[in-house]
Amino acid sequence: MPTPTVLKSMPTKALNVLHTSDWHLGRRLYGRLRYDEFAAFLNWLQDTISAQHVDVLIVAGDVFDTMTPSNKAQALYYEFLGKVSKSCCQHVVIVAGNHDSPTFLDAPSHVLKFLNVHVIGTACEDLNDEVLVLDDVNGTPHCIIAAVPYLRDRDVRSSQAGESGQIKDANVIAGIRAHYDKVADIAKVKQVELIEAHQRHIPIIATGHLFAAGGQTTDDDGVRELYVGSLGKVSADMFDAGFDYVALGHLHVPQRVGGREHIRYSGSPIAMGFGEARQQKQVLLVQFGAAADVFFDKEEIASNTIIENATAAIVPMKETARKAVNQATDFMDDLFGFDEPLEDSELANIAAKESNIDQRNEDIQSTPTDLTISNKTSNKVLHQDGSNQMQVTSLPIPKFQQLAQISGDLTTIAQTIDALTKNESIWLEIIYTGDDVISELREHIQAMIDGLPCEVLKIKNTRTYNKVLNQQQNSETLQDLDEQEVFERCLMAHNVPDEQKPTLRDAYEQIVHGLHHEDKQAE
Repeated sequence: MPTPTVLKSMPTKALNVLHTSDWHLGRRLYGRLRYDEFAAFLNWLQDTISAQHVDVLIVAGDVFDTMTPSNKAQALYYEFLGKVSKSCCQHVVIVAGNHDSPTFLDAPSHVLKFLNVHVIGTACEDLNDEVLVLDDVNGTPHCIIAAVPYLRDRDVRSSQAGESGQIKDANVIAGIRAHYDKVADIAKVKQVELIEAHQRHIPIIATGHLFAAGGQTTDDDGVRELYVGSLGKVSADMFDAGFDYVALGHLHVPQRVGGREHIRYSGSPIAMGFGEARQQKQVLLVQFGAAADVFFDKEEIASNTIIENATAAIVPMKETARKAVNQATDFMDDLFGFDEPLEDSELANIAAKESNIDQRNEDIQSTPTDLTISNKTSNKVLHQDGSNQMQVTSLPIPKFQQLAQISGDLTTIAQTIDALTKNESIWLEIIYTGDDVISELREHIQAMIDGLPCEVLKIKNTRTYNKVLNQQQNSETLQDLDEQEVFERCLMAHNVPDEQKPTLRDAYEQIVHGLHHEDKQAE
């Protein structure tokens, strides 16, 4: 049943919704614990909720990094929920992601309801249970949430022997679409009833944890394929037109889906790997009604588009200025503060010009004035819909642990490390791309950072023969490889014929998929 369009333009009661996802509490980075970062983020999030007068917080999956989270990760989660329940935030909606244990999240859900924390870990047999009508403090309906969690293979299709990859893909997509269609129908029926009773538009907000077709990812981000063979990538057309906003999780790069302003990934709140080190992380503030009746001067918007982040030491100043100007009208479009990799010559040029900052400042007045790490960013309106009285604003998240990815030959690496800030701790990934064979690369790098507040977490050597040399010297460890790379090493070590590799890879992918998606905490 369609939503009556005549009420779309009617003033609606103010509603502030904060969209976040992919916390991955408990995640490590090459063995380093990151609980301080997670705690700092959750404290910042709590302060942001109060400062922005958030009514509803949405967490679109991957609350934890594993299905068996540590006691420390659980403590951070429950302490945060307890504190937020005492704040201005009236409701918290949490859905499971592919990293979460559905049964673990669901277990305390009946208790958490008394704190107005609504948890949907497992796809519900009765889809009415996934459609939540949230009231304000006066008992008046605020909004409708179509709280759809990560839909596992078994939730969306029945497995049949002998299915081809294309048939499996089609069945997965059809199952996801059918699930969302049914949930949308239920939500729209409730919406019509509420509109008739209250004579104002009640927005429908859907959640999801999935991989959208065309979605952008980065290397080393830990984003897993959701289905065997990279199946199940959905398009923006799958979401019902009745959804006023779709809050997605799974991809760590903040972005729209299919160019639709109201279908968005908020991205992960902290960099999950060095591939995300350049990103300015964010949460999304979605405002409806009187809360969205705020309009900004275009010149003020353009002036707030410069982002200073942890990559200031390795981003060319002119390039930063040029991109800032180009993004002034549609800042943070599909990729939020995301830059292309730099050439080695650019990196060397930055370090070489460190002593000439004053001259550079005269040439480029609108860019950062030094090579120190900075968290100065500004909120930015991404989208306004006057007919629906909706506004989407990005709220930049500070960087609680600086990361930097440096590549080049030894000279370039040394110059860039030397150009890094001298008074703030930085975790580094070094990628050696030089032509010379360096037999003691780790020792050379360690000498470069001696006396600096830098810690090298990973060193990569892109030279093919050096890779072989490193393997012979046993300097390549399991933490340097992902599951697929380990399997490829095994294929090479056992001289498996090329014609047999595709079958073995397919079988291996199914095994790994099953391990990742088996709910170990289920009965």
